[in-house]
Amino acid sequence: MDTTQRVRAILSFVQAADKGSFANAARALGISAAAVSKNIAGLETALGVRLMNRTTRTLSLTEEGRAFLQQARIALNALDDATDAAIAQRANPQGRVRLSTSIGFGREYLAPALPGLLATYPGLSVEVDFDDRLIDFVQDRFDMVIRGGLITESSFISRPICQLQMVIAAAPSYLAAHGIPKNAAELSQHTLLTRRFLGGKVAPWQFYGGDGSKIALNTDHASLLLSSPETLTEMTVAGAGIAQIGIMSALKFIRTGQLKVLLLDSHYPGDFEMTLQYPHRAHIAPRVRVTVDYLLAAFAAREELHTTAASLRAYEAK
Repeated sequence: MDTTQRVRAILSFVQAADKGSFANAARALGISAAAVSKNIAGLETALGVRLMNRTTRTLSLTEEGRAFLQQARIALNALDDATDAAIAQRANPQGRVRLSTSIGFGREYLAPALPGLLATYPGLSVEVDFDDRLIDFVQDRFDMVIRGGLITESSFISRPICQLQMVIAAAPSYLAAHGIPKNAAELSQHTLLTRRFLGGKVAPWQFYGGDGSKIALNTDHASLLLSSPETLTEMTVAGAGIAQIGIMSALKFIRTGQLKVLLLDSHYPGDFEMTLQYPHRAHIAPRVRVTVDYLLAAFAAREELHTTAASLRAYEAK
């Protein structure tokens, strides 16, 4: 007798003992009296003892049946308690949530949202891994990951956070010393700063061609290759050269005049996106569900995550 059959048989036995007959037990369970009788007979065979004495009119428990009924009630009450606990946790989620994100996004956007999350759901605890590497959900046992790029995996649920648009920018001090490039071709005469991903690939700079196609700029002559997008922004603000940087990193410097935007009409801002991902599951844990919903709402309220390149026209170098 497997576990499912055993539970079904125990329910039949307890109902028959409580209701006094197979027929009454059958009505309570929504099955036939013959099924109740078969379930109890199978349970007795599996246990190797008789639990009930039956006549055409009455049922009476054997000594073994009375002892088993007491333990069966304890087991069924434990199942009810487990169900109640799961329902209660849905209303008051508890437990640890393990999350992975990049260092820059984690510091600027995730960390400020965490105090509010924990205040709203005091039963939660959060463990965050600040790392730019790609993680393995199964091996690393994360509940969710926040990452950016071209998201193609179909094995995860992906919830969009924002588009990761890029701009070409430079500090006013650099432009005053070296001039303002009027088109992509003139960038070859300037000091360029580029982003190198952890896998060694250099982030492409793309521009629109005359026919609407996209043309990649050769940045092999770049003076600085940096793996940290935050450091890339800082070096650009310091006047080290011209860089392609993410708007969410650059916006505060653009608005204060520490950076000027270049070549808005011809530069392609990219089709990358930032997403919050978690594995497909039939029933997502309440602790994960409320964390996902809270963080997405918090990110939606951050203006710099949703500012587009086209809206920065007033900050373009002239």
